[in-house]
Amino acid sequence: MTLSCDLESNRVNELRDLLNLISPKIIDYVSKADPNSSTYEASSLGTFHNPLDLKKKLVTSDLESAISTDGLKNEEKIAASGSSLDKVIDDVLSLSVNTWNPGFLDKLYASNNPIGVISDLILSILNTNSHVYTVSPVLSVLENYIGHKYASLIFTDNVETCGGLTFSGGSWSNVTSLQIARSLKFPETKETGNAGHKFAVYTSKHSHYSVEKAAILLGIGSKNVFKVKINEDGEMDVKSLEETIQSTLKDGYTPLYINATAGTTVFGSYDPFTEIAAIAKKYDIWFHIDGSWGGNVVFSQAHRYKLKGSELANSFTTNPHKMLGVPTTCSFLLLPHVGHFQKAMSLSAPYLFHGNNDDEENFDLADGTMGCGRRADSFKFYMAWLYYGTNGFEERVDHAFKISKYFIDKIYEISGFELVLGSREKLPACLQVCFYYKPEHFTELDHTKVTRYISRKLHSQGKYLVDYSPNPTSQDGKGEFFRVVFNSPILTNKVIDDLVESIVAAGKEVK
Repeated sequence: MTLSCDLESNRVNELRDLLNLISPKIIDYVSKADPNSSTYEASSLGTFHNPLDLKKKLVTSDLESAISTDGLKNEEKIAASGSSLDKVIDDVLSLSVNTWNPGFLDKLYASNNPIGVISDLILSILNTNSHVYTVSPVLSVLENYIGHKYASLIFTDNVETCGGLTFSGGSWSNVTSLQIARSLKFPETKETGNAGHKFAVYTSKHSHYSVEKAAILLGIGSKNVFKVKINEDGEMDVKSLEETIQSTLKDGYTPLYINATAGTTVFGSYDPFTEIAAIAKKYDIWFHIDGSWGGNVVFSQAHRYKLKGSELANSFTTNPHKMLGVPTTCSFLLLPHVGHFQKAMSLSAPYLFHGNNDDEENFDLADGTMGCGRRADSFKFYMAWLYYGTNGFEERVDHAFKISKYFIDKIYEISGFELVLGSREKLPACLQVCFYYKPEHFTELDHTKVTRYISRKLHSQGKYLVDYSPNPTSQDGKGEFFRVVFNSPILTNKVIDDLVESIVAAGKEVK
């Protein structure tokens, strides 16, 4: 007697049918967002939906027979109704933001790469966990290989020993770097927590919030994260850093960790790494660089100078899913000594990790992390690097900087536009431009009303999605400003010209 489950009875045919269903929808979805396509629609970005309205729209549509806010209603599987499945896919695509559209200028990532879709599909087919070598042999070898290759671009003084592992986003890479710092500098903390130390963490006022969250998660506490002043370009003030360290020493703190940033979230600023490294060495503090956003300028001969001094860091976070367009999520933590992953994280778990000799490379990759389940995100980066090559990555990065500079030069000549930080000559620091726009007829000092109206107007047209933010460095009363990210490889001068014209046109409507 053969036992079988109906859900698994004909997987090959079922997969073929599903791929045949979804493939033309995916091609059509991307085609409408690509200016080089004959079916391109400028307004294909997607428009804003109030969350409550969207919820109502979904659960009162034809989908109601299949889904609700409480989960599945019907006991019958959805495959019984091809039209229901078709409707789900169509609604998810049509009601989502299309990041393939060149008008997606809102966040520090842009559309996927075509090779990324393929690599994600392969990972889904494999459906394995890259925690131990026995179930993910090829993927483990590739992660070690690409982690070393990647790290060698940063740690040029430690090319033989460097390496990296992937984590689920830049925040987790940063969290892990703090855990490694504490474990290596104070090994007793692996067993006794903070071991009587009142640890201090130092970072700039413009650093990512994940630094504070890391301190919370590790029991150090957010109040023990000291925010260092910045200079006029949004960079960490080194003099203020040393003064802060000296002050905490007098208060009985144990200096543990300095976080510098390569490409701050709002202004894209790069901290002075060489000077910070000297301070870290002087006080014996772990020096980490959060390059989640701006770290991949390392691929550009024209812009890698911004990372000067990064080779002196003890750890480095960088996200290929941002500047390089690798599918989210793909974040690496890179170390000058790859063995430090295991040294800081490993526990005796013989039921899972069967161990290597000290002189062997670690292939049970989760033994170097605080987790167990690991999707092989490194494969997506490996495939992209293999497909586009180093020169392809460099071309993408350089193009984005040229587009950003074109936008700056254009708005600099138009009345009503004003850069928030820096000068025309110094910008762009990274790939975002922060600016105010004030129409001639608008007389209020606070720009917030104008900024929000224009942002929402552009989104309602389905052409451009741009972000806005309050100014964290100014008390001049000008309110919120635009923060536009130029990261898509398909951006052209024509798109930028239309964006500026659209901003000006929407500004005329503000009352």
